[in-house]
Amino acid sequence: MRTVLALTLAALLPAAALADRMVTDDTGRSVAVPDSPERVVVLHEPLLGVPIADLGVAPVGSYGRDAGGGTLMSVDFYREVLGNDAPRPPGVGALGNLDLERLRMLHPDLILGTEHDIDKADQLSSVAPVYLQNASTGKVRGFGTEAALARLLGREDVFAARKDAYLGRVEAVRAALPDAPGTYLALFLTDQINAVGEMSGAVQAIEDLGYERLDLGTGGDRAGMGSTLLVPLSAEVVGRLDPDLLLVMNSYLGAGRDEAGIRAALDRILPGWDRFLKPAREGRILFLDSAKVTTPTVASAEHMLDAVETWAQGR
Repeated sequence: MRTVLALTLAALLPAAALADRMVTDDTGRSVAVPDSPERVVVLHEPLLGVPIADLGVAPVGSYGRDAGGGTLMSVDFYREVLGNDAPRPPGVGALGNLDLERLRMLHPDLILGTEHDIDKADQLSSVAPVYLQNASTGKVRGFGTEAALARLLGREDVFAARKDAYLGRVEAVRAALPDAPGTYLALFLTDQINAVGEMSGAVQAIEDLGYERLDLGTGGDRAGMGSTLLVPLSAEVVGRLDPDLLLVMNSYLGAGRDEAGIRAALDRILPGWDRFLKPAREGRILFLDSAKVTTPTVASAEHMLDAVETWAQGR
């Protein structure tokens, strides 16, 4: 009798009430999230969109793209990280100008933002549930964002399979290294030199290979809690550092993300670097495509393994 009554009551409940579950997002907000979200809009392409696409969830909308799915940024992160078959979701407004009407037209059942979108959460909640995911160094590490989103979206099995395959590659690449892993330093070039923070596939892969982050000895070698990627470094500090492996990547802006572009940027920012940086003189330097390796995804970590493997084979 109790079973019959329970089934009867369940039949009378709205479908959404049965499908939703209450979760607490990374800012402490309580959010009713669908058990299996099908129409997800992301407010940050590399930090949220690429991770869920790597899990097989194609966003139906992505901030920073036009209505036809073309990127409004300098890089199409979906394509760079996931390849030509990556999703091309339509946009929800130009950067700095979120279009609520366009957002409503996409009929999202979940909106994903970062902790930096807290000021928009109440307004966006009138369209769909808003879940805010930590995406800053000091709050999440490596591809931890993808792991967290896999739990949120019910994609734990997909993530586990991706991670298992990735760890198999880690073992293979580690076996090909010319020397035992030591210290590493990852630099990102803008108009200055920056140390890469803890949150990226590149950091996940290099540390899984056994390398340890070089202590910069500046008291500022970890990005602050509000930073997603970078810690500024002076040329004087960089000039005296000697990691066992130096990783360098160029800004997303422009087309100079290859080795030639990175070398040109170093020539401009740090003249004579190839003579006074010991890792450069001794071939312990690796030039990376920033667009491919800096998202917090297994896919970016795999790109990093590819780069390390190629470098190791040339030693």
